[in-house]
Amino acid sequence: MTRIIDLAHPLEEGMQVYPGDPVFCCRSAANIPEHGYNVRSLSLGSHTGTHVDAPFHFFADGKTIDHFPLSTFVGPALVVDVSSKKSREKIVWDDLAPYQTAMGEGVILLVCTGWSDYWGRPEYFEHPYLARDAAQKIVATGVRIVGIDALSPDETHLDDSEGDWGAHETILGAGGIIAENLRNLGSILGKTATVSLAPLHISGSDGAPTRAFAICE
Repeated sequence: MTRIIDLAHPLEEGMQVYPGDPVFCCRSAANIPEHGYNVRSLSLGSHTGTHVDAPFHFFADGKTIDHFPLSTFVGPALVVDVSSKKSREKIVWDDLAPYQTAMGEGVILLVCTGWSDYWGRPEYFEHPYLARDAAQKIVATGVRIVGIDALSPDETHLDDSEGDWGAHETILGAGGIIAENLRNLGSILGKTATVSLAPLHISGSDGAPTRAFAICE
């Protein structure tokens, strides 16, 4: 039997966002007692919750999220286990090399740090992150979609000026897609799975939230 595994965090007020990003807000715009129906008003950033980044996020001439065909976001998953990594530790190519033969064009590479366990806690900002050269070697295999169960594939700093954007610059610079804030990646480790990271179809956007999920055989 097949199983569908939710890879997305729910959107809710008070949820964590990247430092400096717009907070999520969901309020009543109409209600049954007054109007006879319910409607919610939503306010959020393009990188709220579980979401994908398009090249335009970092490159002025990069493709926006609506210029990728829907098929881009659906494909076979390769989950790499780096859950032994500690707070703010680099994920280097040696950690990923054992999976290299399974990497290639059309494969959706998902980096399982286990850091989604800290979602909603201060420790979530202290996640492990991809070294620039590791990202470069991933791209060299033909992989163009990389997801992670953490806030970012790059190190998170409260002050963006301190950061190095090696993973973003490499993957998005190759015309790829990054998925962030995934969860439950451990549930599909070692399994044959098809993943959907299909985002909201927002014209001209640098990214968009996704209800990511995996279908496992």
